[in-house]
Amino acid sequence: MKLLVNYIKDTIKLLVLFVVCTSLFYFGLQAMHDEYQDYHRYDPPEGKAIKVIQQDQQPLIDRLSIFFRLGE
Repeated sequence: MKLLVNYIKDTIKLLVLFVVCTSLFYFGLQAMHDEYQDYHRYDPPEGKAIKVIQQDQQPLIDRLSIFFRLGE
């Protein structure tokens, strides 16, 4: 009987530890999401930034050739 009570007590301890760790992980992820939710990654550059690539009207064959050659 005492063995069964110890087993149940250990199981409850493990369950509580699992719930606490899972809750900490969940709220940590939620805090990170809230932190970066309003972060605008695609704002236009400021300062002395220059445009690196120019979109020319190239024929489709030339664009495909560059795509396959460079793997981009």
